[in-house]
Amino acid sequence: MPLHKGPEKPDERPLSVNPFYGEADPVGGMTEAPPKHRLPSSPLPPSTAYQVVHDELMLDGNSRLNLATFVTTWMEPQAGVLMGECRDKNMIDKDEYPRTAELERRCVAMLADLWNAPDPSAAVGCSTTGSSEACMLAGMALKRRWAQRNAGRYPGARPNLVMGVNVQVCWEKFCNFWEVEARLVPMEGERFHLDPQAAAELCDENTIGVVGILGSTFDGSYEPIADLCAALDALQERTGLDIPVHVDGASGAMVAPFLDEDLVWDFRLPRVASINTSGHKYGLVYPGVGWALWRDKEALPEELVFRVNYLGGDMPTFALNFSRPGAQVVAQYYTFLRLGREGYRAVQQSTRDVARRVADRVEALGDFRLLTRGDELPVFAFTTAPEVRAYDVFDVSRRLRERGWLVPAYTFPPNREDLSVLRVVCRNGFSTDLADLFAEDLERLLPELRRQPHPLTRDRDAATGFHH
Repeated sequence: MPLHKGPEKPDERPLSVNPFYGEADPVGGMTEAPPKHRLPSSPLPPSTAYQVVHDELMLDGNSRLNLATFVTTWMEPQAGVLMGECRDKNMIDKDEYPRTAELERRCVAMLADLWNAPDPSAAVGCSTTGSSEACMLAGMALKRRWAQRNAGRYPGARPNLVMGVNVQVCWEKFCNFWEVEARLVPMEGERFHLDPQAAAELCDENTIGVVGILGSTFDGSYEPIADLCAALDALQERTGLDIPVHVDGASGAMVAPFLDEDLVWDFRLPRVASINTSGHKYGLVYPGVGWALWRDKEALPEELVFRVNYLGGDMPTFALNFSRPGAQVVAQYYTFLRLGREGYRAVQQSTRDVARRVADRVEALGDFRLLTRGDELPVFAFTTAPEVRAYDVFDVSRRLRERGWLVPAYTFPPNREDLSVLRVVCRNGFSTDLADLFAEDLERLLPELRRQPHPLTRDRDAATGFHH
C-alpha cells in the first residue's frame, strides 16, 4: 500500500457541498462544510455524506476504459448481489462461516484439477488477497524448504531467488522483506523475458527456486516454463542441484488451461512446486482475491501452517493477512460454477480475439511496431516505428488520456532501457465495439502528433503511473 503524509496546509479549505444538501436542506441542519483532513465535529445526513463522496469520485477515470489494469472491471449483477451478501463475513472465522470456508476449499480443489496436480486431493492451497500475497507465501515456502535442506549452512549462507528482470514488483518486495538475494536475468535483444539457460546458470547451492512468469506484464508473453524445467533438469544431472520452480500465473494460469491446452506449464512438470493466480484478473472476479497452490504437502513446510478451530476440529491456514471479507471468494466460486470450462474458454477466447483485432488495427496505421500480438495473454505491446521522430509513446499515452483511454507508456528494464512501449490489456467487457472506438481514437490523434516538431514529454518518469 502507498504511504501517505498529512496535508502540507493544515487550514486547507473545507469540502464543497451542493446547497441542496447543505444550507438549502431544511432537515439537514448542516451549518458548515465538513473539513477534508480531520473528523467533522458533528455527523452529516447520509444523503449528504453520500453525495460529497460520490461527486469527488467522479474525477476518477472510467475503469472500463482503463487499458492499463489486468484487474476485472465488470461482473454480472448476480455476482454483485452475492458479494454484497457476504461482505460482512470474515474469512478467518471458519467456524462462524463454515459454508464460506467450504466454498474456498472447493475453489482450491477445482484449481488443483485445472492445473493438473498429480493427485488433486493431495494438493494444498489457499485464497489470498491477490497474487502479491500468493507470491509472498510461495516464496516463503521456497525459502523454508531450502533452509531445511541446508540446516548446517543457514543462516550463514545467503539464499537467492532467480527470475527474469520482467517480474512483477511483488517479487522484488519478497526478496527485500525476507532477505533473499534477487538474481535477475536481463532482457537481451528481442527477448523480453527470462531465458531458461541463463536462469540455470545463475543457480547455485543457495538458490531457493526459480520463478517463471505466465505471462509477463511488460508485453503479455508467456515464459517457456517447460524449457526452464528442462534446463534445471540438466543442471541437476551435472551438479546434483535440485532447484524447484514456482509459476507466477497471475494472469496466464486462468487463460492457458482454456486456450492453450497443449502448452505444458503446470503441475504436469515435476519440477513445478507451486503456482499462483489472481482470481481478480482473468479469474474474472472483482478485486481482491488470489490463489496459491502447492503440488503436495511436502512442498509446503508444515511449520509455516497455523491451525485454527473449525467446527470443533482443526483447520490449517497459511496467510499474511488475517481479517478479510469472504465476498471475493464467494464470487470466485460463483464464477467457476457459472462458467465452467466451456464458459471460461468462450470468455477468454473472446478477449484474445479482441486483442488480436485491435493489435492488427494498430499495426495497420503504419506508425507503430508490435512487440506482441495478444496471442498469448490477451495483451499486446507496441512502440513507435523507427522512422517516427515527431512524437513518442509518452505523447500517445497523454493524448489518449484526453479521450478517456488509460494506456500506460513505460521504458523496459535492463538491458533494453532504450525501448519505450505502450501496452493494451484486453479484459472481458472490453468489447469489439469498444476496441474499434479505441483504434479510431488513436487514428484520429495521428495527424496532429505527426505535425509536432519533436516529442513533447520531457519528464518520462512522470509521464505514466505504470512502473512495472
